[in-house]
Amino acid sequence: MLGTFSKICAKDGGAFDCYLVVPALHKPRAGIVLASAIHGVDADILAIADELAAYGFVVAVPDLFWRSIAGPLSRNDPRAAQRAQPRLEQIKAGEDDMIDTLIHLGTIPQFNGRAAVMGFCYGGPYAILGPKRLGYAAGICCHGSEMLDFRHELVGIREPVCLIWGDKDNRAPAEVLDAYRDLAACAANVEVHVFPGVLHGYMMRASPSFNRAAHEFSIKRAREILGGLESTDR
Repeated sequence: MLGTFSKICAKDGGAFDCYLVVPALHKPRAGIVLASAIHGVDADILAIADELAAYGFVVAVPDLFWRSIAGPLSRNDPRAAQRAQPRLEQIKAGEDDMIDTLIHLGTIPQFNGRAAVMGFCYGGPYAILGPKRLGYAAGICCHGSEMLDFRHELVGIREPVCLIWGDKDNRAPAEVLDAYRDLAACAANVEVHVFPGVLHGYMMRASPSFNRAAHEFSIKRAREILGGLESTDR
């Protein structure tokens, strides 16, 4: 690991763990906050954080499940599904954590004040909610799940939002992909990419669904979007 775990104070009381990587930088740069999949801040998410930090970005990964079952869980742990329920209420509670994480980044001199959200599976909606109302400057969603619940939130968003799926994703059926494609066709700041033959969880190296080409494309788009947030230094 390139980073360390820190505690972030929650505005409603308590504190949650956050993996933080702050590269040695000559000037402040953009940041990115990773909203994890249902398994939490596990080895796969930490590897993605380190990969992005290696390109010179400030990276944070909050534990969005600290109110229920904190910490990383294995893929066959039945508690993984339990701790995210009721789902919409849990995601709403996590909005505060995403805000608190962004506030914490603001205390870091190497951060230029502009950050993107990169959400995975369960965390995918934050790629929309972050730019919508949480203070983030962009969003990237990788194999987001149950995303029809959040399509309406894209209305009025001016910040860039990038959504990436595989067409074999069992958590994003054809009607979801078509709905987002239709929306992207009408919104210059929203882009949708669908990889043929790619499964749910393609970003995760330990998963049998890992797809190197889709993973590399997603990292590349994240880097390009973050590069667009470099113009405003603190």
